[in-house]
Amino acid sequence: MNRLAGKVALITGTARGMGSTHARGFVAEGAKVIMTDVNPGPAAALAAELGPDALFLEHDVANQADWQRVVTTGEAQFGPINILVNNAGVLGPTVQLVDLRETDYMKVCAINQHSVFLGMQATIPSMLRAGKGSIVNISSISGMVANYGAPNVAYVASKFAVRGLTKAAAMEYARNNIRVNSVHPGFIMTPMMVEATDEKGGDAMSLIPLGRIADPQEVTNLVVFLASDESSYITGAEHVIDAGMTTH
Repeated sequence: MNRLAGKVALITGTARGMGSTHARGFVAEGAKVIMTDVNPGPAAALAAELGPDALFLEHDVANQADWQRVVTTGEAQFGPINILVNNAGVLGPTVQLVDLRETDYMKVCAINQHSVFLGMQATIPSMLRAGKGSIVNISSISGMVANYGAPNVAYVASKFAVRGLTKAAAMEYARNNIRVNSVHPGFIMTPMMVEATDEKGGDAMSLIPLGRIADPQEVTNLVVFLASDESSYITGAEHVIDAGMTTH
């Protein structure tokens, strides 16, 4: 239960879904966790529940100045940050490409894609001071294959971009002992998944070879592994956790 002992993690999008589960899992494994979200209520309550090893900061991930504030405040509380989990994301409108408004496209890319760049830019100096780091960028199977039957060009474009950002950063900072990996979940039982499908994901079930929706903890298990020293020889890689959805 101490796989992350002595580490300081910054996790975005911790108000609900996978982000809140990641925060719980990281604290349980011994990390100090800086939890951020644009929605302060649920995330602040969770941080209070988790105790002194968790700090909540309200945070707009698409705002560069906000990133600097979060990193500075987090370092003052816990010391240099050596884990970043870029988890915050939005689905955006499910409409045909020709009907997608530019403002909606740019908003999805700002939160899902640009925030990953901003997050790495803001936290890598802290990791350099710490002498090591692990960055886990949460993408999606929509960053591996495009959707059919549920058009969402902004989401797909942003999640594919996360793969490129991950590989570029991994190559650039490998000699600094900073590892960067992406995680590509399939259907996970989160509020976003329910919003994207019919209730409880029933329509999606036929697409899943294992025949079930994943619990968020199953993704957290992978993220903890990538954040820990157990994955010390893994960087620049895509980690698909989708019950076999992308195999066909």
